[in-house]
Amino acid sequence: MTDRLPLTPLARLLPDTVPFVGPEAQERTRGRPFRARLGANENGFGPSPRVVAAMAEAAGEMWKYCDPDNFDLKSGIAAHLGLQAGNVVIGEGIDGLLGLTVRLFVREGDAVVTSLGAYPTFNYHVAGFGGRLVTVPYRDDREDLGALLDAVRRENAPLVYLSNPDNPMGSWWAASEIEAFFEALPETTILILDEAYGETAPPDALPAIDVSRPNLVRMRTFSKAYGLAGLRCGYAIGHPDTIRVFEKVRNHYGMNRMAQAGCLAALHDQDYLAGIVARTAAGRHRIAEIATGHGLKPLPAATNFVAIDCGRDGAFALKVMQELLARDVFVRKPMVPVLDRTVRISVGPEAEIDLFEAAFGPALEAARQSS
Repeated sequence: MTDRLPLTPLARLLPDTVPFVGPEAQERTRGRPFRARLGANENGFGPSPRVVAAMAEAAGEMWKYCDPDNFDLKSGIAAHLGLQAGNVVIGEGIDGLLGLTVRLFVREGDAVVTSLGAYPTFNYHVAGFGGRLVTVPYRDDREDLGALLDAVRRENAPLVYLSNPDNPMGSWWAASEIEAFFEALPETTILILDEAYGETAPPDALPAIDVSRPNLVRMRTFSKAYGLAGLRCGYAIGHPDTIRVFEKVRNHYGMNRMAQAGCLAALHDQDYLAGIVARTAAGRHRIAEIATGHGLKPLPAATNFVAIDCGRDGAFALKVMQELLARDVFVRKPMVPVLDRTVRISVGPEAEIDLFEAAFGPALEAARQSS
């Protein structure tokens, strides 16, 4: 039937796939819910009570369209970061902003550089706009800055993607290394610096904000530490000339009124955020202890999850993940070779980590017996 649709040549070539199969889809297939939701890197501790109150107050005005300028939220973010409103653009999560960036700067056939195994939604957008992905393997479980730079120069790439801290491994580079990487890039190459996990990173991981360079776009989100993944709200910061071009293509009514109110309230409750960051660090420590208690190696992490090296290959780690899923504990794992030897456990409430701890040993044993 699709042969009869007037699809573009590019659309006909795209696979019938999406980057993720969500836990809800898995629950529908399984016919029962997960008892522990520890696979999506969400903040299971939830948002600030002030956020919930602000959203409830906004609910009565949901008959109105949102402010298409996102004025209050954009101004609040700018003030929080010591910037001007013209340095900020709001989008439907970092995912939405990634799509806009590719649309703005990548022509069909252009090379776009990223790491092999890095955030797959970015790859999805590159394919959707006809870009040509050039991937660089991780080195020592971190994105390889030198190899990324070499690929950019070799391919004359207009766009390169880098996350710091990194998903899926949880690793990070010091700010000085990120700055050196950026300074070495050609001025004609846009760097997307994805800082979705910036709030949980060590203080020395995030470069000082500098909006003087037009080819740097830094992206942040309310989905992780702020506990608002369901609202789909992220933002990009950069040079005003670069930020201004997003107005050409962004969905001006894409950010609903409740999201704007909730995110602004989250931004104003930094004490709650500090508490979440502390609980996240404690959760990472506990997950690491569970891993080492079973003779496995937890990778150092600056995110709200921990990647656990299962000690064998990707096939074995996949069995471990499947055994955890069978025990109603939702987790995920990387799928690219070398990285795929790990399973990824998100930090969550104590009760859910208890469930993971109880299930992990039997899951490991079952995976070993079936290998």
